[in-house]
Order: sequence, then structure tokens, then C-alpha cells
Amino acid sequence: MKTIAKTFFSIVAVLLCTSGIAQIKNTKTETVKINGNCGMCKTTIEKAGNKKKVAKVDWNNYTKIATLTFDSKTTNQDEILKRIALAGYDNEKFLAPDDAYAKLPECCKYERKKGTTTTHPIKNEMAMQDTIKKEVANPLLEVYTSYFALKDALIANDGVTASSKAKELFKAIDKVPMDKLASDQHTVWMKYMTKLSYDAEHIKGVTETDHQREHFSSLSKNMFEVMKVIKPSYPVYYDHCPMYNDGKGGDWISKESAIKNPFYGNQMLTCGKIVETLK
Repeated sequence: MKTIAKTFFSIVAVLLCTSGIAQIKNTKTETVKINGNCGMCKTTIEKAGNKKKVAKVDWNNYTKIATLTFDSKTTNQDEILKRIALAGYDNEKFLAPDDAYAKLPECCKYERKKGTTTTHPIKNEMAMQDTIKKEVANPLLEVYTSYFALKDALIANDGVTASSKAKELFKAIDKVPMDKLASDQHTVWMKYMTKLSYDAEHIKGVTETDHQREHFSSLSKNMFEVMKVIKPSYPVYYDHCPMYNDGKGGDWISKESAIKNPFYGNQMLTCGKIVETLK
């Protein structure tokens, strides 16, 4: 009877977990390492990272690996990891504030390893909110968001989704509020706007990834020139694949330092290197 009961509750737990994830739209799943020790840590980490219908976190206290499932149009890995860091837990990208770590129960105080994160520590919640406000204020926010969604579709070798995201990009380029641009921003936008629209239009008009990638390469070069002047509020990495286009190479922009090649997808996912970083 005990075995049957355990099996029953296990099935219920799986169904509840699956139900929560099913409510999330535009689903994207990623895995990251988050420091912690015990079951109490698991509860705190998941509570901090979870957001109804937006983000779901499942942390394993043995492997220290968390699976993040989230709505890619509404949030991203960084925002989830920031919330978890603010709860006191260091992770791959953000160090927890010292006072947040100090408030953890003794059994939850994991061994901290300084200097292992890829970005600066979070100082407090106000700093996180300031970052969000800057992103909203950026007149090219929708353009950049659509570009990264297009890149992710090509990484997944999904020509249909790439076409859809290129349509969103095409519309976003047309709707940029010119009156919100500073003088130098206006100049660079006028120089590259037509070129960006040209490539976005070609990508949205087909579902064959080979043709989409031809235009994505030039789209990325021009987009990066724009980003140099109208900078996002987050770091971006300009990556280069030397193998693409018969050895002529291809470039793309990423919000992550890890290489994920949009020109070859799973065939050569990590082929390439970072050639420039904007912060």
C-alpha cells in the first residue's frame, strides 16, 4: 500500500508541475548552475524564480542545476537569475548581495567562490528595476527583442518561426519613434534603417533557413553598427563563424557569452568566437 501511495503522489506531483509549465506561452527552456545546499534552498530558489504563467524554476539540490522554463517574449534568463540572486543565491551570472546571503539559515549557507560570475554583482533590487526601466525607455527595444527572437529561431533550425519573427522585426523597424532618438542616434538609424528592413523583408518572405541565413548575416552586421550608437541596457556579444558561406564567414549578435551558432544550429552549435563586446 505504501508503494502504491508513493507512486500516486509522484504522479500527482508530475502532473501539477507539467500543468504549471503548460500555462507558459512562447516557452523556452535553459539550464544553469545555482549554488545552494538543501531542500530549504530548493524552496527559496524556486519561489524567487517562479512567476505565474511567465517563469518556472526546478532546482536540483544534488546537482545544483536548475531548469528554467519561461515565456521568452515576457522575460529572460537574466531577470530570473537576478531574482534568485536577490534571495541570497549565487549563480552563473550574478552574485547575491552580501546582506541577502547573510540572512540565509545556517544550513543554507553554501561555500561562496568569489570571481566566478560573468557580470557584476547585484547591489539591490533598485538596481534591477533601473535596468528594466532603461530597457523600456530604449526606442529600439522592440527591434532588438525581435532580432534576438529571430536568431534563436535560426539556432533551432526553425524556418517557420524565423519567418514569423522577421515579420515582427520588419514591423518594429517601421514603428521606431524617431522623435525619441538623440541626434547621433537619429543619424545612424537613418543610415541603416532601410538596410535592416531589406533583410528582414527577405527573411520573412520565406521559410527556407538557407536563404534566411544569407540575409541574417548582413542583417546582423548592420544591426551591430546601430547597437554601437543606440546601446541596449544589457551586454551584447558580436560573434563570428569562420566556416559559414564557404569560409567567408558569418556574424551574429547574442545576449549570451556562450556560442550558439545560428548558421548551423545543432550541426555545429558551438562553432565561432566572440570578436567584440558592447557593455
